[in-house]
Amino acid sequence: MLPHRHPFVLIDRVLDVQDPGGDKRVGRRVQAVKNVTFNEWFFAGHFPNRPVMPGVLILEAMAQAGAIACRRPDDPQVEVAIARIGEVRFHAPVIPGDQLIIDAEVVKDRGHFFACKVCSRVGETLIAETEILATVRFEGKEQ
Repeated sequence: MLPHRHPFVLIDRVLDVQDPGGDKRVGRRVQAVKNVTFNEWFFAGHFPNRPVMPGVLILEAMAQAGAIACRRPDDPQVEVAIARIGEVRFHAPVIPGDQLIIDAEVVKDRGHFFACKVCSRVGETLIAETEILATVRFEGKEQ
């Protein structure tokens, strides 16, 4: 469902998809997981003595979950790009061995623009939260 490839695909598995149906995507929810292992490429330099997953990669994983929420199974192939990121709040670090659970919900559908509320957590600990506005280009459709 994502165009990303190793090492930049940051979603390991989609756990759940809830689709309210209808013409709009508002209310469509996705729960995804990123298993954070010690051998991730970014831990070699971030930071050598205290490995922490970079916040921008946590945010990218959240955006990838949001992109999955924007696309329904019967949609044509899509290109999704971040247009705006609302105020991001980071609450705790993500370290090797953590399982990052990401919840994304489409809250606005304007045809080629979608807004998703996204949060991530490890266990019961909230890691990050934001709202992401994305532009979507459906393959084969003029904009």
